[in-house]
Amino acid sequence: MELFTTPRTVAERLDDGSTILRSALPLGPHARNMAAPFREGARKHPDRLLVADRAEGEWREVTYGAALRAVDGLAQALLDRGAAGRPVMILSGNGIEHLLLTLACFTVGSPVVPVSTAYSLLDPAHVKLRAMVGLVEPAVVFADDPQAYASALGTSAGQVLAGREEFRKWAATAPTPEVRERFAAVEPDTVAKILFTSGSTGLPKGVINTHRMLCANQRMLRRIWPFVAEEPPVMLDWLPWSHTFGGNHNVGLALANGGSLYVDDGRPGPDLVRRTVRNLAEVRPNVYFNVPAGYASLLPHLERDRAFAEAFFSRMRFVFFAAAALPQQIWDGITRVAASVGAEATMTTSWGCTETAPAATSAYFASGRSDCIGLPVPGVSIKLAPVGPKLEIRVKGPSVTPGYFNDPARTREAFDEDGYYRTGDAVRMVDDDDPEKGLVFDGRISEDFKLSTGTWVSAGTLRTQLLNASQGLLADAVLTGHDTPYIGALVWLNPAKAEALAGSGEPFPGPPQVRAALAAALTRLNAAGSGTSRRIARALVLDEPASLADGEITDKGYINQRAVLDRRAHLVRMLHTDPLPEQVILPADADRGHARLERAWSTANPDDAAGGQRA
Repeated sequence: MELFTTPRTVAERLDDGSTILRSALPLGPHARNMAAPFREGARKHPDRLLVADRAEGEWREVTYGAALRAVDGLAQALLDRGAAGRPVMILSGNGIEHLLLTLACFTVGSPVVPVSTAYSLLDPAHVKLRAMVGLVEPAVVFADDPQAYASALGTSAGQVLAGREEFRKWAATAPTPEVRERFAAVEPDTVAKILFTSGSTGLPKGVINTHRMLCANQRMLRRIWPFVAEEPPVMLDWLPWSHTFGGNHNVGLALANGGSLYVDDGRPGPDLVRRTVRNLAEVRPNVYFNVPAGYASLLPHLERDRAFAEAFFSRMRFVFFAAAALPQQIWDGITRVAASVGAEATMTTSWGCTETAPAATSAYFASGRSDCIGLPVPGVSIKLAPVGPKLEIRVKGPSVTPGYFNDPARTREAFDEDGYYRTGDAVRMVDDDDPEKGLVFDGRISEDFKLSTGTWVSAGTLRTQLLNASQGLLADAVLTGHDTPYIGALVWLNPAKAEALAGSGEPFPGPPQVRAALAAALTRLNAAGSGTSRRIARALVLDEPASLADGEITDKGYINQRAVLDRRAHLVRMLHTDPLPEQVILPADADRGHARLERAWSTANPDDAAGGQRA
């Protein structure tokens, strides 16, 4: 069966400068609630693997049939305790118990509230967790490790379900006919989940996810990826279920298509990625999902270990990324490795957010470029609305949230006058005259800033260009320069690339090879751009990793730009101070003298006409 459906897109230009894009492909019917496809799968193929996780190095496995028996027992236990229809909070990470309890909640109409482990384990005061508990008032709070989560469990007045032994007792409850009655009463508009966003500013928001949203979104994915109907997905995934990418998109894909999901105990990074490599070689998935940081960690292993590359691509249909921009050289590297082992796996992406369940656009065609987020999926209408110098992407459809839990004011602000959800993300068309060539992600509108000249800097776009220009040397970057004459960059090195260049363990700012390579990368970037808003004048390498505890990095693995700038304000000041500290790196063709540097950058393009838009 074909991998992708051929897209058909309709474009409508509005008088206010907006453009409406929608798929001409009909969505078709979808499941009534998310418990339905799971229960149907248990009836049709009870012996097929549903979920597996690692326990003391070995896989624990649960089939669809065994899962249904446990889910019905858990559902009855929730009914017995008066928790059916009331929120159930899950503090644990990904695992068998987490999934089974989620399915039990789906069965009896209880909203699932999966909480990021960062809020439970890394904040001793539990400020954000307490706010969540106060907002949703859970009837039950579950943690698979009573010792690790002891302090977090103390924040809730709800009934505590702690530990795997107690969980097994609940799961062994004999179900009554009321379980099936409650399942039959779960409507499309019943709240399936309350997902909290990362909370980059202030406290997290509770995004309502209805069964209609989740079921419609899975139908959208099956319409654009028709092969999953006949070839059930086999996945290995680490992405946290407290977020929409891992918990809705990926878990939902398995449930809706009779698939099997292996929980990866690895993570992006030099140490834990080795676990991912081991697991991938064992599982050999046919679809693979990760964030850009995950592929940056994985690519060196694929390039130097042919046996692993052959195992990874042995039955792969596509390789998928989302959640952040992917540097083109990572895309090209994955594609090159696939070709070297004779694989035909396609690399693709989608775009969306917690409020869109998540997939709203998808590159279900061969774009060949890492910045293309594709076209609207069937059933979704996209509005490209002018906001300042950019186009904000807004979304309407059955997969869009009705709003925020117990927050009517924020809900009203989230939608425009035509009922489109305001995402805050910017996009542009690959070709203004041909919408079917897709959309390009153009950064977060809130991350953009002005230089002292009044020129706008498109931070998201320039950041990706910098990563591309570094040719793999940089793992990530945050741009600086608000109300200054020029742009700076706080950057993290890719350890493998830096070590290969340096040939030693000499600490930064030591190895001249690394400094020279970064200076050359700045020069390459600046040669391609005109005007101060498209050129980076200074860079500072960060030797401290981004902090999950302090919100600099989310547990999905992408950088929170604002949190980094706030927490490292002293380094931002250093980057824009003269005379320059020795740690600051300039483009290879720049002079360290203050006067010459200022003159070169302020006169590069006197009116900045090509460099950005003035207010």
